[in-house]
Amino acid sequence: MDSLQGFEVETSSSNPSSATILTPCFPANLSIATASTTVNPLPAAAASSSSSSSSSASPSTLSRYENQKRRDWNTFGQYLRNHRPPLSLSRCSGAHVLEFLRYLDQFGKTKVHTQLCPFFGHPNPPAPCPCPLRQAWGSLDALIGRLRAAFEEHGGKPEANPFGARAVRLYLREVRDSQSKARGISYEKKKRKRPPQAAAPPPLPPPPNGNQNQ
Repeated sequence: MDSLQGFEVETSSSNPSSATILTPCFPANLSIATASTTVNPLPAAAASSSSSSSSSASPSTLSRYENQKRRDWNTFGQYLRNHRPPLSLSRCSGAHVLEFLRYLDQFGKTKVHTQLCPFFGHPNPPAPCPCPLRQAWGSLDALIGRLRAAFEEHGGKPEANPFGARAVRLYLREVRDSQSKARGISYEKKKRKRPPQAAAPPPLPPPPNGNQNQ
């Protein structure tokens, strides 16, 4: 399954006044690339002074999930700015989220066989085929989860969250079902196995009766 981690968007200038419809129009060089972060080493004097107070001076390190969520949020914001005309977050709806997901399909790496393909429903096709590449359902589902959380973290109301719209949930379900049939892969959730419980200790024997006859 392909991953959406670490993508950035590069744009080129365009003439926003030449279009008036709500159809996304993106530059040809708009692409998704892996983002890398370079940390400049501290000078020797600064390193020695900071080592004594590392607990108070060291910046907090974000988790991989938080970093990915921030990149996803920035990418979606860039998508809204590239919309023709540009779209504000307050006007964003589930329909715009669906446009965003369909737009990402061009960067997918998962082969999804068509019904006319001889490998339809084959999880491991023995030969290449001309079927299109798409974003895997698991990648889209995880992306929507991160964007849904980021929307509320940036002050959005849960009831107005476009990433939790019913249309988005139905779309993800359709993608899951269609890819499951086309790729011959089941997406059923595996039940967690409960850890074996420790055996209960045997009951203690009854205390001796002190009223027995001597």
